[in-house]
Amino acid sequence: MEIEQLQYFKTVATMQHMTRAAEVLAISQPALSKSIANIEQHLGVPLFNREGRSIYLNRFGELFLQSVNVILDEYDRIKEEFEDIIKPGSGEVSFGFIHTLGMEVVPELIASTSSAFPNMHFSLTQATSLNLMKRLEEGAIDLCLSQKIESKVIEIETEELFVEELFVIVPTTHPLAMQESVKLDEVKNEPFIAIKKGNSLRQLVDEFFLDAGIELNTTFAAEEMHTVAGFVGAGMGISLIPNIKGLDHYKVKRLKVEPPCYRSVGVSWAKNRYLPPAVVEFRQYLLDYFQQREV
Repeated sequence: MEIEQLQYFKTVATMQHMTRAAEVLAISQPALSKSIANIEQHLGVPLFNREGRSIYLNRFGELFLQSVNVILDEYDRIKEEFEDIIKPGSGEVSFGFIHTLGMEVVPELIASTSSAFPNMHFSLTQATSLNLMKRLEEGAIDLCLSQKIESKVIEIETEELFVEELFVIVPTTHPLAMQESVKLDEVKNEPFIAIKKGNSLRQLVDEFFLDAGIELNTTFAAEEMHTVAGFVGAGMGISLIPNIKGLDHYKVKRLKVEPPCYRSVGVSWAKNRYLPPAVVEFRQYLLDYFQQREV
């Protein structure tokens, strides 16, 4: 039974005249009569008493009309809600981002959207790249801000937003703290403070050292960057991380790597999944925002 049939039924029940109802609905009377007959056949009971050209509800029809009114009211409500969601410049955008972007990048981004999208609402998720990928697979988020992620479940598309440099950080009391730059080979025997596995940065850092032929001596794996900086500042080892906000508050020295190490951060989404207009609009805003930010 379709919504259109329920609307036909309600119109006939209200007007109590098949011909006039057909005119209001802009369909032929035979087509309307057939639609009502199909409903009655589907329900197994007559809904109307007929007297000449007049038609009025019987007790089954009265009962059915109560349910039809609830269904059509709910249908109109959800239709209006969907119209609000897909209306340009409004609706809800659900996106996730890696922990390092939550220190400065994402707060500044969201602050900038208030004037551009005053009617848009954001649902934010901060997590590791692995957890963000799972949420993207499940459809719990529309977009993901992270290093490039790959899934075995869905096809993911990614557009680069920006590139940031990674630095070796050492305790301020370390002999290397006298230098401004360092080669990875110079720290190959140092105890290493890493980010926990499951984080895309951990995978990238491991690859940098692997490509340099270095086997890391990882003594501790932290949940997030500030913990890494804290352990390095306490003299527990060295690390390789982006230039995070607040790094200067720790007793560490930041050293450029020769040759430089970079990570690319982009916006990802499920390739073959429907994205509401608000999400598509915000995705383009992201690309424009970070392009201007780099200038």
